[in-house]
Amino acid sequence: MKLLLIEDEQALSQTIIRFLSQQGHVCELATTYQQGQEKIGVYTYDCVLIDLMLPGGSGIDLLRLLKKDHNHTGAIILSAKDSLDDKLLGLDLGADDYLPKPFHLSELNSRINSLLRRLKFKGTARLEIGALQIDTDARVVYVHEHALELNRKEYDLLLLFATNPNRVIKKSALAEHIWGDQSDQVDSYDFIYSQIKNLRRRFSQVGYELAIQTVYGIGYKFTPTDQPAIPS
Repeated sequence: MKLLLIEDEQALSQTIIRFLSQQGHVCELATTYQQGQEKIGVYTYDCVLIDLMLPGGSGIDLLRLLKKDHNHTGAIILSAKDSLDDKLLGLDLGADDYLPKPFHLSELNSRINSLLRRLKFKGTARLEIGALQIDTDARVVYVHEHALELNRKEYDLLLLFATNPNRVIKKSALAEHIWGDQSDQVDSYDFIYSQIKNLRRRFSQVGYELAIQTVYGIGYKFTPTDQPAIPS
């Protein structure tokens, strides 16, 4: 999943980014109010982690901006201000959770996963779509009950398609979701074609045709199918 951390404490932000990246998330960082405002305005995230006290402005104002422009994006407030008024204000403005500092990184990751399950998978850890089952906690994909090993980018790509079935996803959106703000530095999106080609091949090796269609000049579309299992 693609996350944005808005946090000005350098040591803490680097620790959080490193840990969440190890858990399989794509993480971007903003260290000031202005950087947070710019990233929220330009990019799309699955969840944004917001500190309340930032250089140049308030995290509460960024939360307002996020919920105004991206109402379906999850938001968790991370703050040393542990007053009841701050919690109520943040939750009333649309924050999905509030985690006071200091906190355990494993608790933060669990809260993020719980929030994403509620927002994207109807509260369950297992997504079933066509003949596919995706265990989002274990990050394992099953085809007709057979586990299929995917690398991190292949899994993230499949999950993005599975949560957006029958919708055309632009190449730029695919690049941003899987590679984060590094995608701004590429000259072409040819690497997406290679990644999708590899993903199709993974599934074809177990006798399943992954129906990701190329929409010429725009991007790709995934159409779920319930193909029968091939007898072993």
